[in-house]
Amino acid sequence: MKDTDRSDITLQQEKAILVGVLLPDSRRDANDPLRELRELARTAGSNIVGEMIQSLKVPRGQTYLGKGKVEQLKEMIGELEAGVVIFDNELSPRQIQSLEEQTSCKIIDRSELILDIFANRATTKQAQLQVEIAQLQYTAPRLRAMWSHLGQVTGGAPIGVGTRGPGEQQLEVDRRLVQQRLSRLKSQLEEVQARRTRQVQKRRLDHFTAGLVGYTNAGKSTLFNALTEGGAHASDRLFATLGTRVERWNLGGGNSAMLSDTVGFIRDLPHHLVASFRSTLEETIFAHVLLLVVDTSDSEAEQHLDTVRSVLDSIEADQEQIVVLNKIDRLRELTERTGAHLDRPKRTLEQWMEAEPGAIAVSATTGEGLDMLADRVLALQKGMLRTVRLTLELSDSRGVDFVEKRTEVIDREYVDGHVHLTTVIGRRQIEELLGGGSRVLIDGIEAVEALRRDWDPKPERATRIPPHLR
Repeated sequence: MKDTDRSDITLQQEKAILVGVLLPDSRRDANDPLRELRELARTAGSNIVGEMIQSLKVPRGQTYLGKGKVEQLKEMIGELEAGVVIFDNELSPRQIQSLEEQTSCKIIDRSELILDIFANRATTKQAQLQVEIAQLQYTAPRLRAMWSHLGQVTGGAPIGVGTRGPGEQQLEVDRRLVQQRLSRLKSQLEEVQARRTRQVQKRRLDHFTAGLVGYTNAGKSTLFNALTEGGAHASDRLFATLGTRVERWNLGGGNSAMLSDTVGFIRDLPHHLVASFRSTLEETIFAHVLLLVVDTSDSEAEQHLDTVRSVLDSIEADQEQIVVLNKIDRLRELTERTGAHLDRPKRTLEQWMEAEPGAIAVSATTGEGLDMLADRVLALQKGMLRTVRLTLELSDSRGVDFVEKRTEVIDREYVDGHVHLTTVIGRRQIEELLGGGSRVLIDGIEAVEALRRDWDPKPERATRIPPHLR
């Protein structure tokens, strides 16, 4: 019997069989149900040697698969010399244990696969803490199954703490150790998150902020590098980015925004990971505008956009959103080809533009459409433009320089230590002036009063409380 000890599961270069059980409410690609699982397994480093699919109205309680399929799976494992079976479903601890006993092979589900990928990709302190917490939360209810193989150990030195052997005593010790470790990790994470919350809130006050969000592998990091000085890790694989990177984005005319790139979304993300990574999405919660990046060349792009919007709804991210139709160069290439064998996109660019009015079509690789995207964000940054007469003190060199360089000045008049500038300016620019300490009159009225009374009044937004602090 193969060793099914789950204490040190590794997927690197291990021969793997992929299994998917299709239920009536399945959201998988109808033409290739295991496509995403295949990409996840390859990202984890597995060597895929076989695949199996079964359609069921409801999963079989003990093994998830039907009895005949379990026997078929056992034969496949032997013939292909597979070392692990990866399910595209979430299995219970009892189902994993039962399958391992019947197939004599390691069994992991979709959640554990994603956890494995996240663990290998986590580089920042925050990401490492979040991943370990998620792993422990996933492992805790499965301790009994993980220890079951030790019940057959006989002879030799005692296993466990002190002289106590495996069994209920060791199980309870492990449970306590897990809970103690979880408590310490959560305390450390709270400290990291508190610092990050302050940083994000300050950045929002000091700058106009934009956040890139989208399905994993939609090209967010490549787009981030194209719009900024770069530095984000870009790779054609799932979850290339786990942390958050923030850089200045030059919007032209002396204007800029702080652009953030963060972890991608995926369907059926393990709930422990969603909970752990919510703080990573603070850049999204506090951003002034969200850029929803869609890989239009992907045949499942519509479902991916639905998943992203669902996640954004769950974290109450209801600010201005711009759909960014990415990889249009690849989309054109695929739609111009013929042949039923191709995994063709379901929509042409024209159909996307009709379905998503106001979307911006871009190619992060060729640069097409990036200027149009910058113009749209700049318009949001400025807000409604108006022609007004600003009055500033001549000694306020910073404020005067800001107006001269960042707005369209029509006329200048210098009187008694003050400068009167007739200019075309937006609300956000006025707020930046005030935030920098300038005392400004707008058409002879204190700027704060003018904004409140008759300058494009903004609806009051409730102060956002990060989900992990609720």
